Amino acid sequence: MYNQTVAEGKTIAIISYITIIGTVIAFVLNQNKQNYFAAFHIRQALGIFLTALIVNFLQRFSDFDWLDWILSLGVFVLWIIGLIGAIQGEERKVPLLGDQFQEWFRSIG
Repeated sequence: MYNQTVAEGKTIAIISYITIIGTVIAFVLNQNKQNYFAAFHIRQALGIFLTALIVNFLQRFSDFDWLDWILSLGVFVLWIIGLIGAIQGEERKVPLLGDQFQEWFRSIG
């Protein structure tokens, strides 16, 4: 049953990592099926994109170019980890914030 759930939700999970528009599209697509695997990755992707938005906001007021670069690289690494997890069919939480994303957005899915 679990493998069927992953197979059915894999496409939606991958779409959720393709820009914030992809996350919204994945959310809408998952409303009909209510796939747990897809919902897991939608929550992760939403958290990553909100983190990117916060980092971008902080960069506008920061004079530390090296810190801005490190934060941007960190968000990119989180995105890659989430996307690879979706492609491989794994419920891999992103480091540091993955548990919080699942808790904060638990009403999604």
